[in-house]
Amino acid sequence: MPRRRNAEYPQGGGMTTLRQRITRTLDARSRRGVTLGPYDVAVDRDLRTRMDDGVDLLSDLYRPVGADGSLPTIVVRGPYGRRGLLGGAARALAYEGLTVLFQSSRGTWGSQGVFTPQIDEQRDGIATMRWVRQQPWFTGHLATFGESYMGYTQWAVLGRMLREDPENAPEAAVLQITMPDFGAISWDNGALSLRNALGWSRMMDRMAKGGLAILGMMLPDPKLEKAFDVLPLSAGDSAVTGHPIHWYQDWVRHERLTDEYWTAQSHTASVPDVRIPILMVTGWYDIFLPWQLRNYAALVEAGNPPRLTVGPWGHTSPGKAAPAHNDTVAFLKETFTGAPSERVAPVRAFQTGAEQWHDLAVWPPTGAAAQEWQLHSPGGLSTDAAAPGITPYTYDPDHPTPAVGGPSLLPKTAPLDNAAHEKRTDVAVFRSEVLTAPLDVAGEPVAQIRIRSSAPSFDVFVRLTDVHPDGRSMTVCDGIRRVGSIGTVESDPEPDADGFRLVDVSLWPTFHRFAPGHRVGVQVSSGVHPRYARNPGTGEAAFEAASTLVAHQQIAHGPDASRIVLPVWDRKPEE
Repeated sequence: MPRRRNAEYPQGGGMTTLRQRITRTLDARSRRGVTLGPYDVAVDRDLRTRMDDGVDLLSDLYRPVGADGSLPTIVVRGPYGRRGLLGGAARALAYEGLTVLFQSSRGTWGSQGVFTPQIDEQRDGIATMRWVRQQPWFTGHLATFGESYMGYTQWAVLGRMLREDPENAPEAAVLQITMPDFGAISWDNGALSLRNALGWSRMMDRMAKGGLAILGMMLPDPKLEKAFDVLPLSAGDSAVTGHPIHWYQDWVRHERLTDEYWTAQSHTASVPDVRIPILMVTGWYDIFLPWQLRNYAALVEAGNPPRLTVGPWGHTSPGKAAPAHNDTVAFLKETFTGAPSERVAPVRAFQTGAEQWHDLAVWPPTGAAAQEWQLHSPGGLSTDAAAPGITPYTYDPDHPTPAVGGPSLLPKTAPLDNAAHEKRTDVAVFRSEVLTAPLDVAGEPVAQIRIRSSAPSFDVFVRLTDVHPDGRSMTVCDGIRRVGSIGTVESDPEPDADGFRLVDVSLWPTFHRFAPGHRVGVQVSSGVHPRYARNPGTGEAAFEAASTLVAHQQIAHGPDASRIVLPVWDRKPEE
C-alpha cells in the first residue's frame, strides 16, 4: 500500500498552553480509569472534504504534538458531533501519539447535505479514506475507529474497499458495540425495536435543532413515553416531535428485511472480505451483541479471527470506556509498531454470575455443548422429558406486557429482578429444581416453543433468568420472534393439525454461571413494550395497523414440544 508522509508539515511544538492543560484535566476526569498518553494535542477545526457529488463534509483533526508518525492516522465518522465527550475519545487516542480525523456525516454538525441514516455512509466513507491518504498530515498508515453508528460507518467501507480498492483501504479497524446491518436490529425477528428506533430518531431530531433542544436530552421525556403508545406506529414520530421524520417513516414502512431499502444498507455479506487486523469490543447487555458475535464468527470462519473483548456492559455503560480505550491503544501499537501484547489469548470475556474474566482461544469457548431443558406443566423446567399438557395465558395489546430492563440505549441496562413481573397473568413462568452444582452457559441459547394463538399475528418472547435463593429472578438474556406479520410470512413455521406452531426463538448470547443453590428460570410472554412495539394481533401492515385483537395463547408440553436449548460449558482446567 502507498505510504505518504511529509515531515515538513507542522506537528506543533512549544510549551503546553493553558487551554491544553485544562482540556487534559477535564479529559482525565471524564475518562476515569484511563491514563492519558504523554503527548499534547493540537486541533484543527472544520476541515472540509469534498464528496463525489460536490457536498462538503466537516472534520476536526486531532494531532499529537511531537509524535514521530509511526502510529496510524485514525478516521472516525458519525452523526453525533465531533466535540464534547466524543471529542474526548478522539483526544484520548491523540494523547497516545495517534493522528485522528473525526468527520461528521452529511447533513449533521455543519456537514452539507441531508442526513439519511446509513444511506450515504459507504460512498462518503470511501471518498474520505482516499482523501486522507493524500493529506500532508497523513502518517503513512490508515485505520478506523468508533462505536455504534461510528462502527457501522467502518463496516460500510471495509469489505468493499478491501475488495475493490485495497491500496486506499484501511489497514486495521476497531469496531465497538456495532454491526453492519441496522435493519436487522430495527426489525428484530419481525418485531420493531420501538424504544431504540423512535428514541434514537427523537434524539437526532433534537440534535438537528440544537440549543435548548439538545439540553432537553438530559431531562425525562414524557412526550416520548406517550408516543410509544401511539397506533399506528407511523404516527409515533409526529406525536413526539410534531412532524414526520423521513427515515423513521421508511423504517416503519419496510417490515421485510428482504426489501431493497434494507439490503442496500446492509454490509453483512462483505464481512468475510475484511482481511485486516480487527479489534471488537462489546458487552453482554449491548443492543448489537448477537449480530456483532455473528460477525466475529464469520471472520473466524474466513480465516481472520479478530481480537474480541466482551464485558458486563450495556450500550452506554461508563465502565466500558477505560477497558475499551486500553484495548484499542494496545491493539494499534501492536499492529503498527510490533509492540509486545499483554494479552494472553485472542478473546477476553466476562462471566456473569461468577463475576470473573476469562481468557479464551475462541468464542464460544471449546467444550460448550447443547443441552435440552424441557418446559413442564405446571411451571416446571428440567432435562427430563415433559408429560403432555397445556399452559395458557392471554395477551391484551391494549394493556401490553411491559418491558423489564433488557438491552437498550438507556444508560441502565444491567439485569433487573423479574420476581414481580413473573406474577402477571400474561407471563408464563417455568423453573428448575435447586441446582446442586454450578451450571455454566456459554453461547446463544435457543428456545423452541410449541404454541398456538387465537390471533392472526402474535409474538413469542422468551427470557432466561437466574433465580436466587432469596427469590430474585435476575435477567440473564432473552429474545423475541414475531409470527404472522408481513415481515415474517416467508419464514413462519407452519401450524400442525391442531394449530400449534414450533417457534424458534434465538436468545441474546450469554456467558453466565448459575451457582449451586440457584434455579434456572424461563419466562414466556407475548409482549415487551415499549422495548419492542406491541403486536396489535391483526397481521396488518405495521405502518397502518391501528386496531387490536386480544390473543389467547396456549403453550404445548410433551416430549417433542416446548424446550430451551442451553449451550452448557464443560470448562477444562486450562481454561
